Amino acid sequence: MGIYVVSVDAEEWFDEGEDGWGDVASALNVELGRRGLPPYDSVPEETEFVRGSGQAFEEKLIPSMDGFGALCRARLSREETELVCGWTVMVPPSLDEEIWLPIESSYTESTMVAGAPQVLAIAEKLAAATDLPAEVPMMCDNLDLTMWFMDGAAKELAAVRPGVWSDDLDTAFYVALYLRAAQHSIRRGCPIVYS
Repeated sequence: MGIYVVSVDAEEWFDEGEDGWGDVASALNVELGRRGLPPYDSVPEETEFVRGSGQAFEEKLIPSMDGFGALCRARLSREETELVCGWTVMVPPSLDEEIWLPIESSYTESTMVAGAPQVLAIAEKLAAATDLPAEVPMMCDNLDLTMWFMDGAAKELAAVRPGVWSDDLDTAFYVALYLRAAQHSIRRGCPIVYS
């Protein structure tokens, strides 16, 4: 159990059933149309799982977010903090502003949709502020970030190459999580959701 950040394939995205995101997909396209933007219909199909392939994204939110919240308040505007911390669904199209949908999710009373390019820009600012190391896993298809930070590899790197990032590994985890999630959404053209 717990909260995960995961990518969604076409079958899940357009599924109108209880476990699908079809109501969000439909409502989002209505809102995009109202803004003069094309519908978001080009979601990739599910592919066979191959570790390290970068075809899927899945990470578990385990550490405390207190340090990450403090970093956001110190380095970002209120609007940027709300965007990077407040989305329910992240999609690859660029959105000038978040889109609020009156659809309840597992964790919120309404659904906030953010554009991955906007989340990426904010996450890149945080990655630069924390000097996030290049060794942070790029392909996060099966809890790779979670394991890297929780199982010791991050601590081992911090011992030989300490820096701002290693002062609070929980905060660094969330910086990496939002950075890699936005990168994945753009690279694969898929939505990222909380599950």
